[in-house]
Amino acid sequence: MRPARPASAVLAAAAALAAVTGCTEKSDAKDGDHVINVTATDDTCQVSKKEFPAGHVELAVENKGSKVTEVYVLFPDDRVVTERENIGPGTKQRVTAEVKAGDYQIACKPGMKGDGIRQAVKATGGKAVKRDPRLDKAVAAYRAYVQQQADETLPKAEAFARAVKDGDLEAAKKAYAPSRIGWERTEPVAESFGDIDPKVDVREDGLEDGQDPATDWTGWHRLEKALWQDKKIGDREKDLADLLIKDLKDWQARVGKAEITPTSMANGAKELLDEVATGKVTGEEERYSHTDLVDFKANVEGAQKSYDLLKPVAKENDAVLVTELDEQFTALDKLLDRYRPNTTSYDFTSYDRVGKTDRKELSDAVNALAEPLSKLAAAVVK
Repeated sequence: MRPARPASAVLAAAAALAAVTGCTEKSDAKDGDHVINVTATDDTCQVSKKEFPAGHVELAVENKGSKVTEVYVLFPDDRVVTERENIGPGTKQRVTAEVKAGDYQIACKPGMKGDGIRQAVKATGGKAVKRDPRLDKAVAAYRAYVQQQADETLPKAEAFARAVKDGDLEAAKKAYAPSRIGWERTEPVAESFGDIDPKVDVREDGLEDGQDPATDWTGWHRLEKALWQDKKIGDREKDLADLLIKDLKDWQARVGKAEITPTSMANGAKELLDEVATGKVTGEEERYSHTDLVDFKANVEGAQKSYDLLKPVAKENDAVLVTELDEQFTALDKLLDRYRPNTTSYDFTSYDRVGKTDRKELSDAVNALAEPLSKLAAAVVK
């Protein structure tokens, strides 16, 4: 989950990402039917065209505001087609997406909260995108993967919920991190629905304005706080354990039907690295349990799964990029292995024991991978 964060922290994270993802590039996108220039400010979201041909579309985003922003392409029912987060003031980013003919909205979210400032747009034409058959196979394989992750998560989450309902504090703590691995591997797909992620994975500072933490905060992190900070399980926590399972079953039932394209897989891999850079490396995601490295590893695994499935096509289109991605994934995996005694387990060092210098090393490795990964979607559709 990518909740709102203090302005100074958001700006620092966005600046770090900007430095490695090419989002401060000086050149503007070339004019063309497939390019939509999106100019975001603190109170506007301007688009260069409101109609464009269906197919592969490139958003050339520039943030001219004073706040970090996000930009989304949304279906009419608010499902996410594609998104790009942590776009810092004065920076630019480019996002490649695949869209079918139909109505959409482009939304800018200054401060990364709320429904955003929206523009109605339309993709015209009735022809489907002509894909390399290998990409269709990659999509099918990834769809099976995300369903498998959801199916394997439920028993682990149910074990966690049972421990909470039994009032067994230590058993609940032990079951907490394993119950999140499948979710973290496939989080961009869950987030594409819009309504599930805020129920199960929001942090307290990610609640919307007007929401009351006492009644509106639900999901894993609410229970995390009860277990590690409050050190008690009450009736409210037991009810929340039941609600978590209900919401995860909803995710399980819907995830296999998500709208998945080769570009959404590639962009989702980049989103997972951004999750690491802005939440896990900072220690903000698991601020009570300090199980951040478990989430970190799961995010990287999910990103690598998308990459591996898209790699055959990407290699033909951009062999240099693939070589760099292989090297950076390997380097990051080796670095993470330093923090677990058994490389086949998820028994990672508690993140509060990871010092500032080591966190910087992890951050640098994430950023080194995020830069080439941001180019994967464009490489897939060349």
